[in-house]
Amino acid sequence: MDDSAVGSGIESHEQLRACLLAAREQDRPQLILDFIPYSGFIGAHAKVDEGDVLYWLEPRRSNIGNPSLPALHGGVIAGFLELSASVELLFGLRLNSMPKVVDFSLDYLRPGRLQALYASCKVLRQGKQLVNVSITAWQVDIELPVATARCHFLIN
Repeated sequence: MDDSAVGSGIESHEQLRACLLAAREQDRPQLILDFIPYSGFIGAHAKVDEGDVLYWLEPRRSNIGNPSLPALHGGVIAGFLELSASVELLFGLRLNSMPKVVDFSLDYLRPGRLQALYASCKVLRQGKQLVNVSITAWQVDIELPVATARCHFLIN
């Protein structure tokens, strides 16, 4: 590995830390999403709502997987839920480095239509190195989830 690769890694880590600090000081988890290019690509957003973070995916034709319904691509839903869980840890648990996914389990329960998809996360268990997060995604009614997921993360 050359020195430029090492330097860019350190610079990127410092940029992440500055982003996390700003997001926490301003109570704006969206700043973390803005730092992650994939979130802009799929149209992910987040805001603090009544003390919890609410995540949502804006409806975009580029996120369609089944044009005959039209329905969101399952990979976009999965990516959005994993991204939401990661931001939940960075923002809520005040981590200073990206958590690493150990495993991710997803249940698709209903088709995700071409409309806003919302998600909420709940940390179920936090150990010294491992965190378990539950994620629920819905569109019209939280009682009728589109998908649910569980994710284990390795944290430093």
